[in-house]
Amino acid sequence: MRPPRRPGPLILALAAPMLLAPPLPGAGSGAARAQDKGVPSDATAIPMPPPTPPARPPELGAPAPMAVEPGPALPADTPRPPERPPELAAPAATAPDADGPRAGGETPAPPPRPPELSGAALAITVAPVDDSACRRRLERLGARFEPLPAIANGQCGAAKPLRMTALADDLTLTPPVTLVCEAAEALARWTTEAQVAAERDLGRPLKGLTIGTSYECRGQNHDPDAKLSEHSFANGVDVMGFTFADRPAIAVTALPDGTPEATFLGAVRGRACGFFRTVLGPGSDAAHANHLHLDERERNAGHRLCQ
Repeated sequence: MRPPRRPGPLILALAAPMLLAPPLPGAGSGAARAQDKGVPSDATAIPMPPPTPPARPPELGAPAPMAVEPGPALPADTPRPPERPPELAAPAATAPDADGPRAGGETPAPPPRPPELSGAALAITVAPVDDSACRRRLERLGARFEPLPAIANGQCGAAKPLRMTALADDLTLTPPVTLVCEAAEALARWTTEAQVAAERDLGRPLKGLTIGTSYECRGQNHDPDAKLSEHSFANGVDVMGFTFADRPAIAVTALPDGTPEATFLGAVRGRACGFFRTVLGPGSDAAHANHLHLDERERNAGHRLCQ
């Protein structure tokens, strides 16, 4: 076996300067540090901007103002800065405050009214009820009446009132009544029942009704602070008594039980509850001790008041 070949003198002479040459100052230390940090070796020569701070969380609100301590007083001969030009001056605060008037104390004027709303307010009108069918029924019942102009007196009034002077069988109304047709029809139908009761209990035909009040603008029971009575709408009538051809009249009042007059009054009062929604008389209260109050006031669920 042949021994390994040794390098000749020429190769050793060429490699000797490279092995013995000292490293240049800073030649390997900077590159090594740059490689350790994972950045190029020349990164230290480029200025980097500072990182942007994160946004302030909303739950912390606005930061409190920092207190600034006053600095040392300037010498008296320190020159003052020039004044701000007028064209660059800040405008006066005229924006309205969130809670009302403007910051300067001036209350803002309301906006102008839109043109489509600048006219007069719309008037609400209610067409009167057509009572032509009621008037035809009233004629067939034998009533004598005439239409009157509409009554308008503040909250009181009636759109189509009637003046009725007599009922069937020439039964007179003294004085004539002013009622709307519905109440007039109820009165006409009730008197036909009263005529039957008069002939049965008294043996005499009924000749007329004595009327106290029909239309009158007033409160209930003549109380100015009370709710308006149905008289205020020509929807109620007060009957004070009954007249006959050949016997004394009977006034509406409390009578001894068992007498023909008391029987007659009890019968006509009971029959009135079938034609009127409200019937009040002697015994109801002191205000109705001397008459029968009859009206057509509408109540919930068709309720009637009969006392």
